[in-house]
Parts: sequence; structure tokens; C-alpha cells
Amino acid sequence: MVIINPYLNFDGQAEEAFNFYKSIFGGEFTMVKKVGESPGTENLTDNEKERIMHIALPIGPNTILMASDILPSFGHQLVKGNTTHLCLHPDSREEAKRLFDGLSEGGTIEMPMEDMFWGDYFGSFKDKYAIFWMISFSQK
Repeated sequence: MVIINPYLNFDGQAEEAFNFYKSIFGGEFTMVKKVGESPGTENLTDNEKERIMHIALPIGPNTILMASDILPSFGHQLVKGNTTHLCLHPDSREEAKRLFDGLSEGGTIEMPMEDMFWGDYFGSFKDKYAIFWMISFSQK
């Protein structure tokens, strides 16, 4: 079996975003490492040293949401786009609504949570950190 874990990139907002995600999903971070904790970072700015090198938050039995901040001095550039959506499949309609309402707060709703023609209770949105999400609950 293959397990896939979404990995997100931020431009200095990884810690803030993950504290927000933690407030929705619950749980505890399994790792939080700042860039300045790594060898060879002595010449970075204080801002870049405080950025997140790696953060991990379990959000289900086989899923860990992970992220890093980019480092502009290394030539990294964050391009916010709609090429990726994180699709969550909660166990109940109520949990679907709770996740949608919480994660979409301050974001832009693409499709509100509704019963869809294919039978799922579904909605999609871009959160306040420009991450695209889909929530899909199926009775099947």
C-alpha cells in the first residue's frame, strides 16, 4: 500500500498556517524544525532563520500534513496557483461541514458544501493561505 502525505510550501507563513490547521484538525505536531537549527545557516537573515524547515501534523490514521517555508536567499520563489487541491474524505456529513466551515474561514469559497448530482456532499475553497481544498463525504 502506498501512503501519500501532502507537502505544502509557504513564504514565511508555515508556522501560522499550521497553527490554524491544528486548531481545525486537533492533534499535536510530530516535528517542528526551524531553518536556523540547521548547520550552514549562520549567514542567513534572522527572518529566514525563523522560517520553518519542516513541520508535520497528523490529520488522520495514515495521513500527515507537512510543510516548509521557502528561502528567498536560496533562490526559492513561491508561486501561488490552483494546480493542487487537498481532498479530504471525512467519516460523516457533520465532520465534512465542520472541516469546510473551519478551513474556509477567511478564504474564498469555490463551491459551497452541497449535495451533488453524483451523490456526495461536496464543497471546495481556497483557504486564507492560498491552499486549495476539497471536502467530500460519501454515504457509500
